[in-house]
Amino acid sequence: NTNNYLTILKSLLKGHNIPWVFQNQKHRIESSLLNIPVADDAEVSTRKKTFAEVQTERQDQAERTVLIKCPSKINEKKLLQYLSSHGNVKSHFFFENRGINALIEFSEKSSIASLQDAVGIPSATEHHVVPFKSRLFTFTLKNPVSQHVEETPLHLSPQCHIPVKDLIQKLCLADSISSQMYMLLNEYQLTEENIKLRFLACSLVRDFTRAYFPDSTVKPFGSSVNTFGKLGSDVDMFLDFHNTGKHATKMKKGPFEMEYQMKRLPSERLATQRILSVIGDCLDNFGPGCVNVQKILNARCPLVKFSHQPTGFQCDLSVSNSIATRSSELLYIYGCLDSRVRALVFTIRCWARVHGLTNSAPGTWITNFSLTMMVMFFLQRRSPPIIPTLDQLKELADEKDKHIIGGYDCSFVSDLTKIKPTKNTEPLDVLLAEFFEYFGNFDFRKNSINLRKGKEVNKPEPSPLYIWNPFEQDLNISKNVNQPQLEKFVAMARESAWILQKEDKTQQIIDKEPWGLAALLIPFGRSNSSKMKNRKGIGSETIRGLLDSLKLNNANSQQKAVGK
Repeated sequence: NTNNYLTILKSLLKGHNIPWVFQNQKHRIESSLLNIPVADDAEVSTRKKTFAEVQTERQDQAERTVLIKCPSKINEKKLLQYLSSHGNVKSHFFFENRGINALIEFSEKSSIASLQDAVGIPSATEHHVVPFKSRLFTFTLKNPVSQHVEETPLHLSPQCHIPVKDLIQKLCLADSISSQMYMLLNEYQLTEENIKLRFLACSLVRDFTRAYFPDSTVKPFGSSVNTFGKLGSDVDMFLDFHNTGKHATKMKKGPFEMEYQMKRLPSERLATQRILSVIGDCLDNFGPGCVNVQKILNARCPLVKFSHQPTGFQCDLSVSNSIATRSSELLYIYGCLDSRVRALVFTIRCWARVHGLTNSAPGTWITNFSLTMMVMFFLQRRSPPIIPTLDQLKELADEKDKHIIGGYDCSFVSDLTKIKPTKNTEPLDVLLAEFFEYFGNFDFRKNSINLRKGKEVNKPEPSPLYIWNPFEQDLNISKNVNQPQLEKFVAMARESAWILQKEDKTQQIIDKEPWGLAALLIPFGRSNSSKMKNRKGIGSETIRGLLDSLKLNNANSQQKAVGK
């Protein structure tokens, strides 16, 4: 009996530190018992590929893909039969976004041209249409009444994660904090379908940019590609002219050197602003489904923000940002090295959001990127380390990995097989508790966080929180964080460490109370208030008093500033 087999294996594994090579199998066994979807062999295989290989495959996939807005009652079989007349459909899925939509990936790019030839131009009775033939289509039924309604309901791929309150209920079904953390990861991480949709959004924008710049590409970066993306997050994309640089090669034979005649501008920043201004206007005026276009050209990094209604994403478009791409690749490597890395990052980021330590709006909060860097630094500090330092990755780099960008050395190895696996076997629950202990007692007044060295080093300037940019070493990526926000983070970390150390899981299950990670995802003070008041050490009352005093101090300082 398979269930008995899994139960026996689970009991054997329970309570033991499993070497990293077996962590994924342990996760699969626990997940099978809890009916949690896990990474299939294709996904595991994908994570052995280099960052560049994965991006190239995804971009090629996106160029063979179309997006179809479907009628509310669609017969899946008949739709696929019709589309197959234009070529083999390699994959497809349906999702809900302002109605039912279907993402269709063909095996050959030529199938899209065949489909476009068969599609009509919308009638313009009230409005005049812009004659741009994109890969976005609307299908309607010619005779809705006579059409046979699909008996089996469509499977709709989720494009956002479940609410925290529903997640907490699920977490209580797990049998260990480690299992809870993997469960959270599976609920929050980007799905295969969502990743395809993100690359399609970039590919659709690229169709516009190529009208002006034929050799340009539009690529996602950040959370969409670094393996730490959360369902529902924005899509950061950049316009890349890398292929244009290939034409700079001068002719070796003959008496002439040839080059293109191009517009010359006094600075790269001005060129970037003008390019984004034109592309922004193009998307606003002619882009199907591109709405709320904002051109933010005077920012440190100029960009165009817009909503892409067909895919449902909020998008930020910038111009070639090579260092941001290197940061994405670095995190991709860290996320692929050990299954515990991503599980811990997702857990900490969810915990931080619940307790108001992070926020989607800009401000004095710790950003998700800064928080992720703190987790990476913590994993470098374990004994033995779970992930290598950036300097160690640089030592493994060969000639093709050498990258000097704007005078900064951004070199590190790209081949994951060259990186030796860690000998650290600490389970996730231990790592979670140790993370809170470590930063709950970190000397932020004196020390900074440096991922190149993997060591605590003296702060070069008096910012409350100083995290060195991994590549631009003269920048602090957490410069926006103020003292009250940092002290709130420390207080919450200490409280969380206390909960994990003291609470009785068995009694909580009997009392039907959230336990383990579930207990950490409830804002402190909203449950078990009687127990919290009786705690010794730093508890909710202590935190509340600390936060009130911080507000008071902040208010006093503001009054003094006004007085001056």
